[in-house]
Amino acid sequence: MATFSLERTAPLPLDEAWRRLTRWERHGDTVPLTRVFAEPPGPSGPGTVVVARTGAGPLAFDDRMEVTVWRPPLDDAPGLCRLEKRGRVVRGWAEIEVRRGPGGRARVEWREELDVPLLPAAFDGVLGRSGRYVFGRTVNHLLRQP
Repeated sequence: MATFSLERTAPLPLDEAWRRLTRWERHGDTVPLTRVFAEPPGPSGPGTVVVARTGAGPLAFDDRMEVTVWRPPLDDAPGLCRLEKRGRVVRGWAEIEVRRGPGGRARVEWREELDVPLLPAAFDGVLGRSGRYVFGRTVNHLLRQP
């Protein structure tokens, strides 16, 4: 099991940073061979299932996540989304927190615990570094794109 976190700031209002980070279909834009969609489509909330399908043909797998906490930012109150990973290949959780940062900028903290049961514990360090890199790129991309 690997855990990691990353932080970013962006010159955005809290609600706009939240909107950009929770447009699930955009999460696959920076990850090769990955498509992300939500069930049911439309506004997210507790119970929404987000699926990241990675791979091609018979080598593809689904990373299924359920939104268990959905608290968008309100005025200056921070927002928090928690996803529980419930797939056969990837388990764990992810949290996205958006709060007011220095100079009125949006401050984003992404925390994640990844468990890939097929990988021995010796790979946890590589998995954590890879996760921080991949999700860091994704967060950067999402915060830059309207």
